[in-house]
Amino acid sequence: MTWRAGIFSRTAVAAVAAGALTACLPASGSEDDDKAAVPPGAKAECPAIKAPGDSPARQVRGMWIATVGGIDWPKASAKTVQRQQADFRKLLDTAKAMNLNAVFVQIRPNSDAFYPSPYEPWSQWITGTPGKDPGYDVLGFMLKEAHARNLEFHAWFNPYRISRQADLKKLAPGSPARKHPDWVRKYGKGLWYDPGLPQVRDLATKAVMDVVRKYDIDAVHFDDYFYPYPEGGADYPDQATYKTYGKGMKKADWRRQNVDVLVRGLSEKIREAKPWVQFGISPFGVWRNKSTDPAGSPTRALQSYDDQYADTRKWIKEGWVDYITPQLYWAVGDPRADYAGLVKWWADLVEGTGVQLTIGQAAYRVGENAAWRKPGELSRHLTLNRRHPAVRGDVYFSAASLAANKRGFARALFDDHYSRPAIPPAVKTGGAKGGGAKGGGRAPVPIQDLRARADGKGVRVQWRPSRDATAYAVYRVEGKKARCARVDPGSLVATVRGGGVIDPGAKPGKTYTYYVTALDRTHHESAPGRGATVTAAGG
Repeated sequence: MTWRAGIFSRTAVAAVAAGALTACLPASGSEDDDKAAVPPGAKAECPAIKAPGDSPARQVRGMWIATVGGIDWPKASAKTVQRQQADFRKLLDTAKAMNLNAVFVQIRPNSDAFYPSPYEPWSQWITGTPGKDPGYDVLGFMLKEAHARNLEFHAWFNPYRISRQADLKKLAPGSPARKHPDWVRKYGKGLWYDPGLPQVRDLATKAVMDVVRKYDIDAVHFDDYFYPYPEGGADYPDQATYKTYGKGMKKADWRRQNVDVLVRGLSEKIREAKPWVQFGISPFGVWRNKSTDPAGSPTRALQSYDDQYADTRKWIKEGWVDYITPQLYWAVGDPRADYAGLVKWWADLVEGTGVQLTIGQAAYRVGENAAWRKPGELSRHLTLNRRHPAVRGDVYFSAASLAANKRGFARALFDDHYSRPAIPPAVKTGGAKGGGAKGGGRAPVPIQDLRARADGKGVRVQWRPSRDATAYAVYRVEGKKARCARVDPGSLVATVRGGGVIDPGAKPGKTYTYYVTALDRTHHESAPGRGATVTAAGG
């Protein structure tokens, strides 16, 4: 298998070491498909077989797709919609070739939108002109393409950032910042909304909930930008707001409360509107240093609690987030913040809380200095993660860095850790959030009528879909096996949407038995339906 311009070709995708099923048949969803689907409550073909449980093989494997400044997409060189869309598909194909299962896509980078919004203008990063309609629903397109590849879509919002430059007049005429300049603060080289203003929290909440209600996203995602990172020793210019709303609190405590109110309020609204939509945050990797607070980490670095007023530890303890993805952008052995010590600290923090921990990994740093020149540094991080069962996966910044495969680091990740696909862990809060058919929180009924036959492209595997399923996991074992049997995570070869796949990795003349399970949208998995045995053609 080869890398081509940093991206697996489709031919190479079909030849992954695990023999992954990659050529999907048309997804189900037509009227005929729905009539033929297995209804909820149907009798299982293998009633004695239990559904697979949780295992270390279940992982979130994601990448951030940054749109601000065209970091990952869209590129200024993409002059047409067709080229722009083709570039996005290539990024998603990179994710699938790497056996990733989630993308975190920035859709509100600067109080703007990658979708038609009643509150904010179209983002300048789509067309190059603030407020200009690109002529298509960008988010709708991205979401459809991600789900077609069975990639989770985490909609990434920046709550307070307005602009990376400081001139209000350069913003789109319809920008809320131009309409309400009293909400805006200049800090460093850019413009920010004041988090202490109720109107600002209301705008951010409306922007997020508009997307939650209108689009079939899998999660709402915030990154590490709350109050801005300190610049030049200057304090954030919110003295007037503090005087109005501080109510005798210390300024630092008041600022943290402002962020807490937004996080808690959004958590409640998302769960009320769509209980299956996750809410996750990717903060700076250090909450507090142990030298400052006995509960802190063994580090000597900026502290998000003190410098950005982000009390990540509290959000976890209170259960306001479904997952946390700290950005642990340090190498193993770094004297300021050793990756090994930090990952242990975060794993200990989430223990027993029900909050899922994934680690933000610095793909962009590969080759940056002596500590990052070894192509296996990130692979080493994932090996260390195995010591901590609370770590349930990794997310890479960013997509362009993965595609570039600098010094072969992405290939090392694939060879060492990602040669087989993975199902994300079931969202533990899904049941508490309500669940139900299509809503998440319980396993769908098993599929029925699994059929496997050899053809010129490999083995064609088809089944009757489960009506309350979102996706399916396909398992393959060598030889003729029992029609009803438990599945092993080590035999997983694909997760797909729709009612069938083609397995191009089946070796001619060999006999295989296939099993398929059904997954709800929060990754609760059914027992397998009856297996199907086939001998691949060509032997």
